[in-house]
Amino acid sequence: MDTGGTSQRERYRARVHAEIKRHAWEQLATTGVCALSLNAIAKCMGMSGPALYRYFASRDELITALIRDAYRSLADTVRAAFDSGADVSGLAHAIRTWAFDDPHRYFLIYGTPVPGYHAPEETKKISFEIMTVLITVHTAVSPRTSATPFDAHLENHRQWAGDHPAPPAALHWALSFWTRLHGALSLELAGHFAGMEFEPALLFEDELNDLLAH
Repeated sequence: MDTGGTSQRERYRARVHAEIKRHAWEQLATTGVCALSLNAIAKCMGMSGPALYRYFASRDELITALIRDAYRSLADTVRAAFDSGADVSGLAHAIRTWAFDDPHRYFLIYGTPVPGYHAPEETKKISFEIMTVLITVHTAVSPRTSATPFDAHLENHRQWAGDHPAPPAALHWALSFWTRLHGALSLELAGHFAGMEFEPALLFEDELNDLLAH
């Protein structure tokens, strides 16, 4: 068995995979995900279209690989912050830093859905890792004592939280964090605050402090 030869082929295939994804990210930054073209990537790499399709069988397969990488990166960032003792505020800033490091990567997973594309379960499982950490950190903090109608609703609508034993109030708080965090981030990264002459970072802090006060 040519173990060395097999290993070399695997390393070569991994390098080509990485290069294809690098070109794909460059395309996303200039033309957006809807215009992602495997043939254009093949041309940039000096390959034929059929040759590239040996690595990614379709555009959707390449999009899945990019989404998986993006979610994996964010999930690892959130987990590392949590394992280092980050509280709710620490997690918020870790996510914000991650988003600003690569806005196109952020919008691939939290922006407008790609028409006709359906994410496989594997990407949903990685995204759930992020939500699990958010639920856990909110469960550790005493939430408000007065229940709301949505808290009561979550008693019987918590399938999205998996087997997490968090009480409904903690689930509600985690959802509020998730929606307000991404609302502020998405507006800022998309440039919707441009020309409004205020500091978006201060708005982000105030939104976070308001959440923590409840």
